Amino acid sequence: MVALPVFIPLSEAARKYGLDEAHLRQLIEKGKIRAGVVAGEMVVSEEEVRGEAIQEKGLRKEDLPEWKQYAHLNGKGIGLSEAAGKYNVNVPTVYRWYKSGFIKEIGRKTVRGGTKILLNEADVAYCAFVYQSSRWSQGKRVFGKNGLPYGIAK
Repeated sequence: MVALPVFIPLSEAARKYGLDEAHLRQLIEKGKIRAGVVAGEMVVSEEEVRGEAIQEKGLRKEDLPEWKQYAHLNGKGIGLSEAAGKYNVNVPTVYRWYKSGFIKEIGRKTVRGGTKILLNEADVAYCAFVYQSSRWSQGKRVFGKNGLPYGIAK
């Protein structure tokens, strides 16, 4: 299945990614961002605007709308197995995200027979959301080294 690009209104893109509309128009003129007109309103490629915002502003995953939707879970600890079950991702995948640094450890808890790693649930939810949104590319890289979705990680 081919993933189609998502286009959003220019004004919404500027607000969402903290960029000036005039600057976005310049990037469109230079051919760095694809744009079109739908129902009389200029729309732009959200992925390309996000990529420009990351490059220009040095955004982190925590700055992205995809992560912010789970910000209320930030600092809440969740165990590895519990996270895998709750977010419908297999344990080795969650563990790989943790070892790669995409998911932060917020503590450890002594349990019968050992120690349980507590993961930041906001990071787990974000990673699962990006992973499940990218299912069409299964077997391919989902995150860049900085934890941003691979297509926009520069």
